Amino acid sequence: MVCYNCGAELTRNDFCTNCGADVAKYKKIMGSANLFYNEGLEKASVRDLSGAIQSLRDCLKLNKAHVEARNLLGLIYFETGEYVAALSEWVISKNLRPKKNIADDYLGMVQNDPASIENISSSIRKYNQALSSCYRGDLDLAVIQLKNVLNNNPNFVKARQLMALIYLNQEKWKEAKRELLRCKEIDTNNTMTLRYLKEAENVLDMDETSLEIKGRRRNPDVVKYKVDNETIIQPVISKRSKASNTVVNILIGIVIGVAAACLLILPARIAAAREGVDESLKAANEQIDAKTAEISKLEQDLNSADATNARLSSQLEMYIGEDGTMTSMDSLLNAVSTYLTNPEETALIAEYLDKIDQATLDQTSDTFGTVYSLLMSRIGGEVGSGYYDSGMKAYQADNYEDAIKDLAKAYAYDNKNGDALFNLGNAYRKMGDTINALDIYSQVIEEFPGGELATRAQQYINELNSD
Repeated sequence: MVCYNCGAELTRNDFCTNCGADVAKYKKIMGSANLFYNEGLEKASVRDLSGAIQSLRDCLKLNKAHVEARNLLGLIYFETGEYVAALSEWVISKNLRPKKNIADDYLGMVQNDPASIENISSSIRKYNQALSSCYRGDLDLAVIQLKNVLNNNPNFVKARQLMALIYLNQEKWKEAKRELLRCKEIDTNNTMTLRYLKEAENVLDMDETSLEIKGRRRNPDVVKYKVDNETIIQPVISKRSKASNTVVNILIGIVIGVAAACLLILPARIAAAREGVDESLKAANEQIDAKTAEISKLEQDLNSADATNARLSSQLEMYIGEDGTMTSMDSLLNAVSTYLTNPEETALIAEYLDKIDQATLDQTSDTFGTVYSLLMSRIGGEVGSGYYDSGMKAYQADNYEDAIKDLAKAYAYDNKNGDALFNLGNAYRKMGDTINALDIYSQVIEEFPGGELATRAQQYINELNSD
C-alpha cells in the first residue's frame, strides 16, 4: 500500500514516514475495499454472481482505482451476458493501468473477433425490441425476440428472467420453471430468479397435491374386521361373483333386445328413413350453401388479416433501430473500437460520437457516461479544432448555416474555445436570428468574463437591443 499524498510505500505506522501524512483512516478504507474484493472473489467462485457484483461495487465505492476489482466485475458482467457493461469496466481498467493489465487480453479477445462485436450489438438491439413489445402488450412477439437473443447469448440472465416473467403471466408454469432453473445454473443466488422460481413451484406443488387427493381410492378387494385381539382380513370374493353374474344377465338382455328390434322395430325404421331421404338431402344442400357463404367470409377475413400482418410488419421494421438508447450504445461501441484500434482516425470517431443524442446520454447509466466523457477528453480538442476551421471557412464564405453547424460542434467538443462560441453568435447575427444571437453572446459573457470576447459580445448585445 502506498501513500495517497506522496506515493511512498507505507509501513505499520499510522503516518507516512516520507511526507508525514496521517494515513490511519486511509488504511482502513483501503483495507475495507480489499475485504469487499475478497468477498466478491469468494462469491464468484461458487457462482453467486449477484452477490459478487454487489461486493465488487462496494469495493469500487471505496477505491475506484482498484484494477483487479474492475477486471473481475467485467468478467462477471460478460458471464451474465451484459457485454456493454463488461467492456466499459475493462476500458476504465486499461486507462487506470495502461501496462501489464489483463484487461488488454479481454479487450483484444473481443476486438480480434468482429463477429462477436456484431453479436453483442444484435443481442442488445433484440433485447430492447423485446422490452418494447412487452410494454405494448405483444407478449408472443416478445417471446420470439427473446429466443433469438438467447440463441446468440445463452447466458443473458436478464433475457431469461424476462422470458420466465412472460411465461408466469401466461400461466405456463413449467416453461417458466425451466427458464428459471437455467438462470439459477448461471447465477445461483439471484434474488429475482429465486422469487420467480418460488412462485412457479408453489403453483406446481398445488396442482400435484390436488391430483394426489383426486387419485386416492379405497381398496375394494379386502374386508377387515376384529375378533377379540385378532384382525381378520377376508377377500371380497362374493361381490366379484355377483358382479360377474350381473354382467352375464345384462349381455343376455342385450341379445334379446337386439333380436326384438330386428323383427319388430327395424322394418318400420327403414321405411321411415326412406321417406325422410328427400328432406335430409334438401337440408344437406342448404347446409352446403351456408358453408360456402361461410368459406367466402373466412377468405375475406384472411385477406384482411394478411393486410394487417403486412402493416404490422412494416411498423416493426420502422421500430428497428429507432430506440435512442440502443443506437447510442452501438455508436459508443463503434467509437471505442475505432479508438482502440486506430486512435488517429479522429474524424471517424467523431462521426460515431455525433450520433449519440444528448437527451439519451442523460438517461443512460453512469458507466456509459464515464466511457463517453473519457473518450471525449482524449479526442475532443483535436476534433473541435477541425470543426472550428471548417466553420470559419464557411463563415468567411457567407455560408452561415454550415458555419452554425460546425461552430456549434467545435464548442461542444472543446468548451474552452471561446472564439468558436463568439463566432457562433456572429453567424446567428449575420443570418438575422436575433434571439439565438443574444443567447450566445450572453453565454460568452458568462463563460468567458472579463476578456476581449466578453466586451465585444456586450457591444453586440447593446446594438441588437437598440435595433
